[in-house]
Amino acid sequence: MNQSILKATFMAAFMASLAIAGCTGVGARLDPPRVSLANIQIKEVTGLETAFEIKMRVFNANDVALNVKGIGAELEVNGQPFATGVSNTPVEIPAYGSELVTFTAYSSVLKMFKSVYGLKTSEELTYRLNGKIRVSAGSNMMPATLPFESQGQVTLKPPKDQL
Repeated sequence: MNQSILKATFMAAFMASLAIAGCTGVGARLDPPRVSLANIQIKEVTGLETAFEIKMRVFNANDVALNVKGIGAELEVNGQPFATGVSNTPVEIPAYGSELVTFTAYSSVLKMFKSVYGLKTSEELTYRLNGKIRVSAGSNMMPATLPFESQGQVTLKPPKDQL
């Protein structure tokens, strides 16, 4: 009887190690995407709010495709909160590839005024885009939330040859 308990314990330990080994792909680590602001357009203007269509280029440096389920992002202009948006439009970003991801962001008139205050004295506008992308990757991967951040400057002064 002692030997059967030993065999049962061995089998249980063996089955547990197989189960753990089978789940190692489930929690595989994904590199966060790199993003860059590709375009911003006014979509709708109402009394106290403006809706923008924001396009960002998302770069996937992983060896599996990223299936974007949703996105949440915030745009700052000149260090001030400017617009906030979300999207649940599915997009697939291929392994070692990139795609444009579009989302709608909303800004109040007050936020817009605070962000562009002082532009008369400045020739550059600075921006910061940050947020999270909810993805699933590959067939064995659990959904993951990947943070992103992008920042840059836009020159407001036209080139000398266009003056």
